[in-house]
Amino acid sequence: MKLSDELPVDHQLTTVYRYGAALCGLTLLVFGVLGFADELSPFNTHGHHIAGMSTNGLLSLISVVVGLALIVGGIVGGNFASTLNMVVGTLFLLSGFVHIFILDRPANILDFGMTNVLFSFVMGLIILTFGMYGRVSSKLPHDNPYWRRRHAREAARESLAVRRRGQEEKSALSTGGASASPVLPAANTRRES
Repeated sequence: MKLSDELPVDHQLTTVYRYGAALCGLTLLVFGVLGFADELSPFNTHGHHIAGMSTNGLLSLISVVVGLALIVGGIVGGNFASTLNMVVGTLFLLSGFVHIFILDRPANILDFGMTNVLFSFVMGLIILTFGMYGRVSSKLPHDNPYWRRRHAREAARESLAVRRRGQEEKSALSTGGASASPVLPAANTRRES
């Protein structure tokens, strides 16, 4: 059994996961390709800028790989895209925090500047939001597959009640609107002596 088998099949949510992953992946892919088009050296940390952010060949490569992964996640969709969005979004946030502390140090091999850190935070939050949409909340609607998975008993009760109501309506329609068991007037059971 795989982890994905344990997750509920998502219905309308898959559109959000697909478009979110594809949009963010496309943004990263364009940034990475622009870096390659500028023929940057892999570990150059002398401040080459593309789209207002400093970059080098290694950051371009990482951007292209992550962008392609998100686009593939958008194509696959479903729980895979949601989970991928959450993982990549978390990694972007962690990258932002790490790079805040190594901005002007030799460990900054990706040539991050402050705009890169801000972009990492913003992109991480956007990707993470797309991944968690309809999945992580205290007030999910009862038709949401993630709510149904977390509250299996209550979901089963609601489903049973809906089925019973449907069967009652069906039997009422088949009998011409009359009740299946008519109520008889109470008989006088009092004995007189």
